[in-house]
Amino acid sequence: MNQQKPIVGITMGDAAGVGPEIILKSLAKEEMYEISRPLVIGDSKILERAKSFVNSELKIESVNAENLENLAYEYGTVYCLDLNLLSEELKVGQVSKEAGHAAFKYLETAIELAKQQKISAICTAPLNKEALHKGGHKYPGHTEILADLTGTQDFSMMLSAPNLKVIHVTTHVGILDAVKLINPERVYHVIKLAHDTLQKAGINAPKIAVCGINPHAGENGLFGYGEEEEKVIPGVEKAQGEGIDVVGPLPADTLFFRTVRGDFDIVVAMYHDQGHGPVKVLGLDAGVNITVGLPIIRTSVDHGTAFDIAGKGIADEKSLMEAMRQAVELAPKK
Repeated sequence: MNQQKPIVGITMGDAAGVGPEIILKSLAKEEMYEISRPLVIGDSKILERAKSFVNSELKIESVNAENLENLAYEYGTVYCLDLNLLSEELKVGQVSKEAGHAAFKYLETAIELAKQQKISAICTAPLNKEALHKGGHKYPGHTEILADLTGTQDFSMMLSAPNLKVIHVTTHVGILDAVKLINPERVYHVIKLAHDTLQKAGINAPKIAVCGINPHAGENGLFGYGEEEEKVIPGVEKAQGEGIDVVGPLPADTLFFRTVRGDFDIVVAMYHDQGHGPVKVLGLDAGVNITVGLPIIRTSVDHGTAFDIAGKGIADEKSLMEAMRQAVELAPKK
């Protein structure tokens, strides 16, 4: 790419949710054009409709994938790679297979553009898992689609909020399945992903802390059935043997406080709610979801489609703007 600012592909997500609204609100901020060349991947007619929800006067310009590098990317215009998959009659705030299928196609297109280096990073608006499944795509969420379509085996979800970063050993599975899936090799790989990701971000020797599975990290066998000793400690010790600064397993009920205080750079959480809960306490508008281990850069808002407020123009765009900033920060430098 012959310009300094990266082209960031913003997928529209589920068009029946707040994605179109938060995209328009974000791209109404000149900062987004000062740091990047934003490209929406979605449906132009849905963006046009959403202008009335947020009282936007932005111009929507439909573009094709052949000329992305030479577009003007001028503030005041939203450039949309228009896949023309949906009708403007799509009902707002309701689950539909059409919107679920379209959300998948937006992401699939963005992944192909990133693999071809036509865009530098992907920033995703939220999709709805029920709609995704009704649309014929049986994935738990964005992360698993990205891993499948890039052929990535070793990946993880990282959440970033002010003073707290969390990476997950397991994500979108039930708690009983999560415990079954945790094993020393997976724990080691996630520690390694955390270490390598933070090093690339400029932290030379990141301090990593690992959560236990049970209350009080098992308290030497008092709680649970030896899961920490069997599933977690060997992975931690393997990483320590490679010189990684990692400790654990530690009790999760105090570990997040210690990390926000500054004791550690990142927490390795064992399962979805263990890691998501503390981040979301810090504010839904502050969290950013980053998929690490992929051959491409992907960031996302850390909230859902918010069907209950879709179409009302009140959805907060701060998380998407922060996800855009993170995408620019992580994008390959040309």
